[in-house]
Amino acid sequence: MLTPEVPMSHSVAGEPSSAGRRVAPATTAVYSAAEWDLLTSLPGRVVVAATSAGPGRPTRGVAAGVAGLDAVAAGRSSDSDLVRAVVATVYARDDAAPPVERLADLVDLLAACRAAVRVLGRRADPADSAAYRQWVQSVAARVCQAPPAGSISPADRRLLDRLGTALALR
Repeated sequence: MLTPEVPMSHSVAGEPSSAGRRVAPATTAVYSAAEWDLLTSLPGRVVVAATSAGPGRPTRGVAAGVAGLDAVAAGRSSDSDLVRAVVATVYARDDAAPPVERLADLVDLLAACRAAVRVLGRRADPADSAAYRQWVQSVAARVCQAPPAGSISPADRRLLDRLGTALALR
């Protein structure tokens, strides 16, 4: 698997990178292909789960999906090398996404979130880990706040709370 080329804010030694130089983040080298796939697929899985109707959750339209995609793209301006590398990989992919019925399963999604937390705990800088987990949570929150609802329903709040717990944010 190729690692994406994205600008780094810091070198491996913590020194600023050369201006204009594009390098692959050192953070991606420490992940196995399966771990990197988990980290790069999780934001999309969260968008699908948050846009899916469920008990007490409204049916969401195109605006919610667009809000989710915007939230994923917002990771490009993150201070975290890890988050920027994940976004670069997401946008560089030309492969098809996994089937929606698998992605929409909340139990699988929460298990994937917990697995990502374990991977990040073993391999990521604590600041990158926190930034990634908060970013993934913010993707779901943006979807849940998208029009026409414009606010978070009690069922959406439960979804966000469960995601926050699975992402070790609570």
